[in-house]
Amino acid sequence: MAADGSSLTTTGYIQHHLTNWTYGKLPAGTYCDGTSVQETTGWTTAHCAEEMAAMGFNAIHVDSMLWSLGLGAIFLLLFRWGAKRAHSGVPSGMLNFIEFMIEFIDNTVKDAFQYKSRYVAPLALTIFAWVFLMNLMDLVPVDWIPQLAVLVTGDPHFYFKVVPTTDPNVTLGMGFTVFLLIIFFSVKQKGLIGFIKELTFHPFHPSFKGVGLIFAPLLITFNFILETIGLVAKPISLGLRLFGNLYAGEVIFILIAAMFSAGLFFGLFAGVLHQLWAILHILVIYLQALVFMVLTIVYMSMAFHEDDEDQFNH
Repeated sequence: MAADGSSLTTTGYIQHHLTNWTYGKLPAGTYCDGTSVQETTGWTTAHCAEEMAAMGFNAIHVDSMLWSLGLGAIFLLLFRWGAKRAHSGVPSGMLNFIEFMIEFIDNTVKDAFQYKSRYVAPLALTIFAWVFLMNLMDLVPVDWIPQLAVLVTGDPHFYFKVVPTTDPNVTLGMGFTVFLLIIFFSVKQKGLIGFIKELTFHPFHPSFKGVGLIFAPLLITFNFILETIGLVAKPISLGLRLFGNLYAGEVIFILIAAMFSAGLFFGLFAGVLHQLWAILHILVIYLQALVFMVLTIVYMSMAFHEDDEDQFNH
């Protein structure tokens, strides 16, 4: 799987494994590797970095979409199976695991979320299980599924990533979905006026008496800028934290895999490193799913929180 179409190099191997299967509208006249030219504008699969760049914002990472939706479907089917077979007796096997996870999520939500909502616990469960399953794909050896995709497509240079959370489009997409939920529940809980007050009367409460009236517009503007930056930073930090940790882990797995072609000694050393890193990475996979879930619960708690009315009349 050489990136340049001729010879396999370590750089090409790494770049190939870090590139998504990209589908988009390719403009006419687009060069690929300085040789082939796209003669007509149309929707197609990108075959090089130049074509991916030319496709722009509307390009779709097909592999990320397929894996994230597929793993989400597995989560839904698995927990639906558990819900249909739940009973009052002592559970065993997979049913025991499902009940343990639900109880764990329920206790976590009760500790971090002190309000009443029938949406937060299911949201937390969905986030944790979905992110965990996507992260778990990082433990599959980096060449297995991409090589299978090459055999199926017949294209020796076919791009195919299998860890959706190593794609910032996926992690930031989830982060901004949480952001929209924060906005929705903030407005629903506090009303539009209350939400606007929250953005404009914190952290400095303007005074509308005497000289304070002169500086009130300045303080309100400053508060709005500060609170808006903090609000927008929440989904960005959620998405980038998850992406950064999983992307770094994937890069290390790829670097270890590249060592197998460097001779017997480095191959044996790579085998040991792979096992050690996989064991350590299990903790990373779990913790990143947990962090994403807990921060979402905390942000939802902040959305439900209402300040005393007298603070706004200070």
